[in-house]
Amino acid sequence: MTSAPQGALIRERPLIFGLLEVIILTEKFIAPIATAMQKYSADKALPFHTPGHKQGLGAHPLLKNLVTAEGLRQEVSLMDELDDLHSPHSCIRDAEKFAAQLWHADDCLFIINGTSCAIQAMILAMLKTGDLVFVPRNSHRAVMAGLILSGAVPIFLPIDFSPDLKIPLNLTIETLERAIKKFPAAKALILTSPNYYGVAADLPKIAKILHAAKMLLLVDEAHGAHLQFSEKLPISAMDAGADLAAQSTHKLLGSMTQTSMLMVRGDSAKVRRAASLLQSTSPNYLLLASLDIARLQMAQSGFEKWSAAVELSKQLRAEINSIDGLKTFDAVKNFQLDLTKITVDVSNLGLTGLEAEKILRHELKIQCELSDAANLLFLITYADSCATGAKLIEALKKLPAHKKNLSLTDISNLPAEINSVKISPREVFFLPNETLPLDKCVGKICAEEVTFYPPGIPILNLGEIITPEIINYIREQKNIGGRIIGAADIELNTLKCLSQDS
Repeated sequence: MTSAPQGALIRERPLIFGLLEVIILTEKFIAPIATAMQKYSADKALPFHTPGHKQGLGAHPLLKNLVTAEGLRQEVSLMDELDDLHSPHSCIRDAEKFAAQLWHADDCLFIINGTSCAIQAMILAMLKTGDLVFVPRNSHRAVMAGLILSGAVPIFLPIDFSPDLKIPLNLTIETLERAIKKFPAAKALILTSPNYYGVAADLPKIAKILHAAKMLLLVDEAHGAHLQFSEKLPISAMDAGADLAAQSTHKLLGSMTQTSMLMVRGDSAKVRRAASLLQSTSPNYLLLASLDIARLQMAQSGFEKWSAAVELSKQLRAEINSIDGLKTFDAVKNFQLDLTKITVDVSNLGLTGLEAEKILRHELKIQCELSDAANLLFLITYADSCATGAKLIEALKKLPAHKKNLSLTDISNLPAEINSVKISPREVFFLPNETLPLDKCVGKICAEEVTFYPPGIPILNLGEIITPEIINYIREQKNIGGRIIGAADIELNTLKCLSQDS
């Protein structure tokens, strides 16, 4: 008999506990790191140690207002009572264990250098120089940094793109199967799911296919730390069978910016070794405590809070779709959607997303998460309420007053090949390069990343051969005013290529 996913078992579990379970549950409802910090502060030992402000004694008034006096008293590190991030054995280890249990992982690492660090640690731990790895084109730039550090060789995979919605979707099963057939020696797939717009790939099926081929599934789950807390959201990476998943706890949960968690299936020794190379040796304990407290908050009321957020999102979508000229992105074939990411198409108003964002921000005092050629993206989290939702709807109802009689230019499809690089990104990073006019770049090896927003997907990465089709795409995107990210020449009249002497 096929067993239910672990997440389903826990969500359906009756609220009847034995004595041991009550003790374990009580332990989970504490914050070990925050508790240790409070205890150290209350002990009132005179500080002759870092940081220089000496628990707030020398802090500037502006810093005191920013952090609070109590926060500064607890802003210490590296004391015996406060554990060691690089060799956790007490309060940090306890906090990480509680997080691993909550997110159904075998282990969890607290990351204070951002999810970029978590992604790089995944790659550095699991891949070595020369290993082939599948990398969908919508991957975050942190993946390229991880490839440079590890020496692994990417095979870039196309992702689905919706010309109607004008947004990137995600990796399809068919593309993955073609890639495995073409490159059976690949070691892993590094997959972003869900993406920025909340579009999630079919992770359970992808995990099954990869594991059958003896490959790893490494998930950039930066936008999915909350998925564990509602059955109406896409399945989380750990429940889907991923080997590792990097989560931006700060993006949608309650920790401070720059804090993340790295979830691990199986032995975490190599992952901890890699993360230790990349993390600060002077971790900020306010950041660590915020991770601990965010986990505590979700353990206490995560399902309740995110169920409410999903229901609020559904209500807002219905109200937005009743506004003249606006429509929300609600579903797409072959993919799941995180309903708490509300993408609003404003193109029927003759406005670009960027124009609509400026109106909302400066006239109506509403700030979206992002804007692109046709859309606005709004994040609904457990912090929102009917009151904040009503203010959003009130502002959006005023957008039709800014309607223009203009039609937006369609965005052409990206090149759709499965493309291996000529030279690894690590090699390209250290080799000499030269700057050439666009017309002289065909056949050359690219030495920089080139991305247009929209759609925000790199069309060139380090080590890729520059083709005539890519040059034509660049010209087309320049003509419609695409915003260029990553290239040294922001006008993109030139490109950095490996020099002939390389």
